[in-house]
Amino acid sequence: MSETISADVVEKSNTARQSDLERDYASLGERLDRRGIAIDAICDKVEKFAVAIPSWGVGTGGTRFARFPGAGEPRDIFDKIEDCAVISQLTQATSTVSLHIPWDKADPNRLKQAASRFGLGFDAMNSNTFSDAKDQKLSYKFGSLSHADAGARRQAVEHNLECIEIGKTLGSKALTVWIGDGSNFPGQVNFAKAFERYLDAMRQVYAGLPADWKLFTEHKMYEPAFYSTVVQDWGTNYIISKELGDKAFCLVDLGHHAPNVNIEMIVSRLIQFKKLGGFHFNDSKYGDDDLDAGSIDPYRLFLVFNELVDAELSGAEGFDPAHMLDQSHNVTDPIESLMLSAVEVQRAYAQALLVDRKALEGFQETNDALMATQTLKVAYRTDVEPILAMARLKTGGAIDPIAAYRAAGYRAKVAAERPAVAGGSGGIV
Repeated sequence: MSETISADVVEKSNTARQSDLERDYASLGERLDRRGIAIDAICDKVEKFAVAIPSWGVGTGGTRFARFPGAGEPRDIFDKIEDCAVISQLTQATSTVSLHIPWDKADPNRLKQAASRFGLGFDAMNSNTFSDAKDQKLSYKFGSLSHADAGARRQAVEHNLECIEIGKTLGSKALTVWIGDGSNFPGQVNFAKAFERYLDAMRQVYAGLPADWKLFTEHKMYEPAFYSTVVQDWGTNYIISKELGDKAFCLVDLGHHAPNVNIEMIVSRLIQFKKLGGFHFNDSKYGDDDLDAGSIDPYRLFLVFNELVDAELSGAEGFDPAHMLDQSHNVTDPIESLMLSAVEVQRAYAQALLVDRKALEGFQETNDALMATQTLKVAYRTDVEPILAMARLKTGGAIDPIAAYRAAGYRAKVAAERPAVAGGSGGIV
């Protein structure tokens, strides 16, 4: 298996930090032991937890108005795979890549070979019918799977079926469908007819799924349609999953909700009714900002994982959510942001594993609101960094991924190899 960062660089970085880590780990272990928690058991779980990297995330993002490319931008999907390999090597938490077609379209066998060089696999496939591809016959300006024109709908269905075929070669087991369909003016579309057209098109996509695949549908409150969107909230998403069948599930993007929506309760509801498909992890301040996971509201991320861990430990039926990052990095090195985001998702998982479930249930049953919320706070306030770092060390990663990455000089290396990209373009990706 090829390495993108020299093993000597990682070893040198770890050697300088290992002694301190071992002391910190032992100290935390003693404190957790007093709470009846075995630190090694938590570390073992963290080692096994993984989150997929979005191929598009390793490129510099932007706003609707401008994009300022960074040094060493990936030129194609093969450069993207190499960048994803760096993240996987240093964090040991991101062994799969999620592709977006047609952005990442290439010979599937060549893609599979390129990924296998670095020990990477492929997560869910993502279709794109929210923008027009080069030489595309019909435009998606006024919709895709819900378009009034049957030809445009058929084209969108065929694209999704193509994504499934590519994914079958790559070893993927899921298709994620997000559409930008909707309207910008009252009266522009008939709500019921548009939704029925969407359902009819999605039934055709669903029929093309292999027996062991899942279909994830993703809701979004607004953008690019600002008056109405066809799949605007989790309720509509749930209806879609029920209408399509047992292989259809709801995907939750943390930025796709109205401000102040209780996302963790949505997660609970979808778990309860066996329709939680997975996540696109990111963070937001105002809307679908696609900021680094845990950068704005880490407590909310923890509360989401509190529901996930509760379901995991209780053995909830059908519970097997997919985890993926979905971010736009406008002013940071995308590799660094994705590494830290993967760590933050692991952090929330580790903290949720520390919740005293028996005590929490007791406080809930006796209506002790104060102690119930304090039970969560005790877990959240615990510094689990030694657990995360030890998990990386034990699996061959870097104790401090950012330090090792910068010491390796990877960004300067690829900047010298990859032609600079001109700035001035608009668009988030």
